[in-house]
Amino acid sequence: MSNVGRIDRRSFMLASGLTLAALSQRSALAQRLRVDPTEFQPIPIAITNFVPGGPSDGDVSNGITGVITNNLKRSGLFAPIDPAAFIEQINNFDKPPQFANWKSLNAQAVVTGRATRQSDGRLRGEFRLWDVGSGQPLAGQQYVTQPEFWRRIAHIISDQIYERMTGEKGYFDTRVVFVDESGPSERRVKKLALMDQDGANVRNLTRGADLVLTPRFSPSTQEITYMEFGQGDPRVYLYNIETGQREIVGNFPGMSFSPRFSPDGQRIIMSLQQGGNSNLFVMDLRSKSTTRLTDTPAIDTSPSYSPDGSQICFESDRGGKPQIYVMSAQGGQAQRISFARDDVNASYSTPVWSPRGDYIAFTRQGGGQFAIGLIKPDGTGERILTSGFHNEGPTFAPNGRVVMFFRDPGGNSGPSLYTIDISGRNELKVPTPGFASDPAWSPLLS
Repeated sequence: MSNVGRIDRRSFMLASGLTLAALSQRSALAQRLRVDPTEFQPIPIAITNFVPGGPSDGDVSNGITGVITNNLKRSGLFAPIDPAAFIEQINNFDKPPQFANWKSLNAQAVVTGRATRQSDGRLRGEFRLWDVGSGQPLAGQQYVTQPEFWRRIAHIISDQIYERMTGEKGYFDTRVVFVDESGPSERRVKKLALMDQDGANVRNLTRGADLVLTPRFSPSTQEITYMEFGQGDPRVYLYNIETGQREIVGNFPGMSFSPRFSPDGQRIIMSLQQGGNSNLFVMDLRSKSTTRLTDTPAIDTSPSYSPDGSQICFESDRGGKPQIYVMSAQGGQAQRISFARDDVNASYSTPVWSPRGDYIAFTRQGGGQFAIGLIKPDGTGERILTSGFHNEGPTFAPNGRVVMFFRDPGGNSGPSLYTIDISGRNELKVPTPGFASDPAWSPLLS
């Protein structure tokens, strides 16, 4: 049984034991369902309504079922079967389903569950994932938390199902930091905001008195770095989500841009403007010492580390137009990797390295279009995922499977967040209370 307390990594305790012996072996179903990034048919899955453990548990049972269904459906890898088609209604969590009923619906797996308010007031959520073909359990677990954290139970269960069915880590128990925008376009108020990856539990982290830009999550902690423009020079801040405390990383002369963490969370890499050009610098967060990485008359900006910390990609106009370059994290010779063979006038910006290390996402501008795409670190395999008017700011889910970005149609409207699979399939709008831009995905909370 796992205890889920506050929504932070430290208070999530891993289980001391698993509820089903079958978890010790990878299922035959998971072996068959290896995910192909370019060609994949969504897996038919039946997500039965969680059984309420008592008369007052119906709402939370329905809520958990709905969140799991929404998570798996929005991933694009699963096709939840319409409950109206169910032949069998699961009323007893302790009994296995009648698998013949689910085979007739072409379900490859069935999810059952139960939500119970315990005598101490806490909520216990349980689930089991069943392989319809073999009639064997694939996964199962119990989680205990305060009732207000029921959505987190649903996200953790979604990750368990996703991993057992696809062989890849999930990304549902995560959050996204973004810039919340409100008001008319000429007087737009921008606040730093945080939400669950599905758009729920939105809360503002800043009041909107000063302009905030480029929030970025640490890959190793629940900490954010961002820029703030107040009355004086722009400042780079660290914000600890667990404590709500913030501190200034630096108050640099001139302009600073695009701060981002190293993979170990111990350094911040950023672009500092000096005169008409800008160069890349890295700051050690413990010693506050700063090291210069580039020294050119160009504009070098938007640096991003490879997952192993050995290289960085960044945007530079040293060749005349903004393009993507890769170099050692220690500095030195940089190699240009972006060459739009279909548009010699195209420019590239906002590169970010995938957590898998296999791709770099980018924004490409050309021919009046803003495209979000992927390219391999050696410059091969460029693919456009989506294009249109003013797409920008890609960020990867922690499993590297999904990219989030923002799209601003201009005019009296404002920007919105979208997700798309790395195959270019399944583009979806992310619900937010108002306009939203510049998203950054957190690591897994647990």
